[in-house]
Amino acid sequence: MDTTIISGGLRLAAHLSRPATPVTEPPPGLVLCHGFPSDPGGAAALAQTYPELADHLAADGGWVVLTFNFRGAGESEGDFSLGDWLDDLRAAVDHLLDTESVSGVWLAGSSTGGALAICEAAEDERVRGVACLAAPATFSGWADDPQGLLAHSRDVGVITDPDHPRDPERWTRELVEIEPISVVAKIPPRPLLIVHGSDDETVPLEAGRLLVEAAGGGAELRVVSQAGHRLRHDPRVVAILLGWLEQMAAEGP
Repeated sequence: MDTTIISGGLRLAAHLSRPATPVTEPPPGLVLCHGFPSDPGGAAALAQTYPELADHLAADGGWVVLTFNFRGAGESEGDFSLGDWLDDLRAAVDHLLDTESVSGVWLAGSSTGGALAICEAAEDERVRGVACLAAPATFSGWADDPQGLLAHSRDVGVITDPDHPRDPERWTRELVEIEPISVVAKIPPRPLLIVHGSDDETVPLEAGRLLVEAAGGGAELRVVSQAGHRLRHDPRVVAILLGWLEQMAAEGP
């Protein structure tokens, strides 16, 4: 069902999927995060396939699954900044815990969403585990060319306010300060699954290997042969995610 999350006074469009038969009582909860748009005007349609994936995970995995649009994406209000997207994820965790009777909250995310899931879990002990798909280890590419990122953000539509950002220095600083590889070691011994395609040209496989190394051996790396960047569309990856969710539910509180 469609729902709304409030983050920083903004309304974020969201979709909540409940299982017909939970695997446990109360069921575990998952927040599912999308990535950053790449195509011109892509923000409007960003994450439109995620509700379908959420329904699939809820039906086959027995989980309560919440997916949402970060600010500036889909029908969500606001404009993109990396720090604000991290705040949006925290608001989604709050929303799931406050509105649903779940046994705990896990995170799963694709690309930028996966990287932010690592950063959120590192600072939020309420998060029980993380699965990330094709996640970058840093945002250094963005930090090296913030004006290019700003122009791209306007092009794809995650920034529509001509006066945004009102604090350009802060907007740029967040691209350096928010760094998954610097905080990933805070997650273990909580479960951390890193899934990466062997042929990912957008975020090379080396990023996944660096995250595993930085986690100090407390992460599981699954490399999907001949897979590219958009792993959520790969049935093999969905099967890996469902298997991981089954394992998380079986281990219990």
